[in-house]
Parts: sequence; structure tokens; C-alpha cells
Amino acid sequence: MDIDGQSVLITAGASGIGRAIALEFLNAGALVHVVDIDAAAAEQFAEAMPEIRVSIGDASNEPTTRGIAKQHIQAYGGIDVLVNCAGIAGPTAPVQDVDLDDWHRCLAVNLDSAFLYCRELIPSMQSAGRGSIINISSTAGWHGYPLRSPYAAAKWAVIGLTKTLAMELGPHGIRANVICPGSINGDRMDRVIAAESEHGGLSQQDVRKKYTSSCSLRTFIDAEDIARMALFLASSNAARITGQIMNVDGHVENFGS
Repeated sequence: MDIDGQSVLITAGASGIGRAIALEFLNAGALVHVVDIDAAAAEQFAEAMPEIRVSIGDASNEPTTRGIAKQHIQAYGGIDVLVNCAGIAGPTAPVQDVDLDDWHRCLAVNLDSAFLYCRELIPSMQSAGRGSIINISSTAGWHGYPLRSPYAAAKWAVIGLTKTLAMELGPHGIRANVICPGSINGDRMDRVIAAESEHGGLSQQDVRKKYTSSCSLRTFIDAEDIARMALFLASSNAARITGQIMNVDGHVENFGS
């Protein structure tokens, strides 16, 4: 992959999918900058990986986003790759029981964050006449998600945003694609399963089985699977790929049933 020397900014990059993406790009020779709201996780990551620039901040906060984007451009002279990975699960409840503040917070982290970083960094990409934007959506962005309406709404919107970015930015040599992960092994999915178990009266084992049985490969996905797709999309191997939805989900057949 011809990523050596390129500057990459990854939101929510200190843990989970974002961390896997950061390490994948670092191993490919990129200059990696991660942003995370979790100060403890960010500090631990910075200590473990001194080669990676780490910033602490809320990706859905406009002044914070503007400041970190400006720091990135000053540090690296521009931006080559933006990976918008910030996201939260949001509430687990039927639509009529969702609190409006919880709705707003879920959309802010999953959707507003991508918009804000794109808005701040696109001018630098336009000046350079190149760039790659990779937004992380979800299988829920294709199928809907019972009991998770704010999350599903946000992830559908991320796809619409990405398609529009590809149309607007293609003439400037900038590509925009979206990755839709399936169920990812890790702490976050464990929390989702626990919440669904508590709400639906099923054991956690049965909830997990529901997820694995809904996809053709009958398996959860590893964060590294998403990282490898992100690296491919940022490379010249994907030079003619833009506006695309890349599902890394084992082929979900009946999501949420």
C-alpha cells in the first residue's frame, strides 16, 4: 500500500475499530493522528505508541473540532486521509420511549462529528487536489435496527453524507467512501448485547447467537477486518473507487430479526 508519509486523522482512534485502523496505517508508514474523547484511553495509547500523535477532544464539538483540524494541518502541512470513526451505541428502547436528549446525543456523535471534520479539512484537500475520506457507518445503515432508532438513523445519514461528498468533491480529486461493519468483536458489542438481553428477556448467549445466525459467514467481525478495508480505500489501489458502500459484515441476511 502506497501510504508511506501520508498524514491521516482518525476520530475515536484510541480504542476499538479506530485503534485498529490507526495501527494498520502506522504499519503502512503513514503519519497517524488520532483523536479521542476518552482521556484515559488516549493517554494510554499515546504512551504505548509514541509514534502516533494523540489529541483529546469531543468530535461532535464544533470549536474542539476546528482547533484539532487546524493543529493537524499546521503539524503536517495538510491532510491526506480522514477517517471518521467516532460513534456511540445510543439508547436501547422502542421509538416511543427514546428521550430527545439521547436522540440528539447519538446523532451528534455518529453524524455531526463526521460533518464537522469533513467541513474543516476538505479545504486543505481541495488545495492539494487530492484526498480520501472514509466514514464508518454500520450494517444498521442498510437494514434499520429495532430498538436502536437513533443509531440506525445516524448511520443511514452517514451513507447519504458520504454519497454527497463523493459527488461534490470528485472534481477536486477527492474520494469519499463508507465502510459498514457488521457485529464487531469487543467491549462495545458486549455492552450492546447486554442491553438487548436486559430489554428483551433473552440470555446474552441467545442474543449473540441471533447476531451470528443473521449473517452468511455465521461469525462476528474483527476490528482488523475494518482496518484493512480502510487502508485499501485510502491507497492508490482504490484510486477509481468513490461514493461506494463497502460492507464488511459476513453478508448480513436478516439484520435485527
